[in-house]
Formats: sequence, C-alpha cells, structure tokens
Amino acid sequence: MPPLTFLDWLAFAVFVLCWVVYAYVVDRMPRIRARSVIAAMDEHRRRWMIASLGRDNRIADIATIGNLMSSTSFLASTSIFILGGLMALLAAPDVGRRVVAALPWGEVPNEAMWEVKIGVLIVIFINAFFELTWAFRQFNYTSTLVVGLPVDTQAIARAEAAARVVNRGAKHFNSGLRSYYFGLAALAWIIHPVALIIASLFVLYEIHRREFRSVVRDALQAQ
Repeated sequence: MPPLTFLDWLAFAVFVLCWVVYAYVVDRMPRIRARSVIAAMDEHRRRWMIASLGRDNRIADIATIGNLMSSTSFLASTSIFILGGLMALLAAPDVGRRVVAALPWGEVPNEAMWEVKIGVLIVIFINAFFELTWAFRQFNYTSTLVVGLPVDTQAIARAEAAARVVNRGAKHFNSGLRSYYFGLAALAWIIHPVALIIASLFVLYEIHRREFRSVVRDALQAQ
C-alpha cells in the first residue's frame, strides 16, 4: 500500500490551497486586505502610537504591550507542549492507531501513513512556534520604542516607526494563529482524508467570516 492514496493527495492539496492561497490573498493584495479586520487594527495601532506622543506617563501603553506579549508567549509555549505530544505519538504509533480504530468512520493508517500525518502536524506547529516567537520579539521591541518616544506631538516619524513594528508583530501573531487553526484541520486527516477536506473548508470559512464579515470588523471599520 502506498503511503498516500489519491484521496489523501486530494485532501492534502485542498488543505494547502485553503491555507496558502488565503494567506497570500489577505497578506499580499492591498485592496482585499484593506477590507479586513487586520487592516483596521493596523490603523488603530498606528493611532495608538501617535496618541502616546502626547503622554509623558506611558504606563498604560507598556501594560497594553505586555498584554500582547503575554498572549503571544502563552501560545508559543503551548505549541512546544503540542510538539512534545506529537513526538510522543510519532514514537508510539500503535497507541495512536488504536485510538483512531475506536472512532466511528476512522480509517486506521498504516505505520508509514501515520508518520506522514503526524509529520505534517509537527511542521505546522513548528511554523506556529517560529511565527509566535518572532511576534513576541517584535512586541518587545515596540515596548522599547514606546518608552523612547519624545513627549512631543511633532515627532510623528518615530511614532510611525513604532506603529510599523507593532503591526508587523501583529501580522506574525495572526500567522501563528492561522497555524493553530489549520493544525486543528490537519488533525482530522488522522481520522479520514474526507475529514481533512471538510475541516479545511470549515476553517477557511470561519477565518474569512471573522476577518471580513464579523460584527467586530464592521465596528472597527466604522471608526
């Protein structure tokens, strides 16, 4: 039996297309990105950095950045625990396959297929870890920039630079979150290739709805 059947290849292709094409369209096409909640928050963060120029006490600003760093650190640490669990599943395939065999409609993979599917999950969460840790570092850089901003409403260029750094951190944080979302979709592949297709399309729909058609997006764009 080959490691990947035609249905497996089809499901994996749908999964990759949903993730890669969506990320490319949202992140690389300005006209589409401008309508997203991500772009709206970029503008609010830019206004935040400019507004901080008029404050000589920036405790609230640093606390807000600390909150961003805390949530990012939590997800980055969680991805390490997930990777540890996946490595354990890779080392003990019989235990995992017995769990799949107990599930209704579960297609029990052979050892080679098990390694491929768990390997894909490992790659996804390694990507999540790198995206989130880079976001964490950029939020850390932002805290330094905010502390160094002058108390002068004319120093717009320095505030714009801080805004670009914090927005890049948010971009990588969003990329890390997408890795989590699509990692959950890839988990369905262990059960059946059709489950991967359904999960990928569902994740794509949910991400699009939240970023382009949600009440939060409308509220942010209205401002």
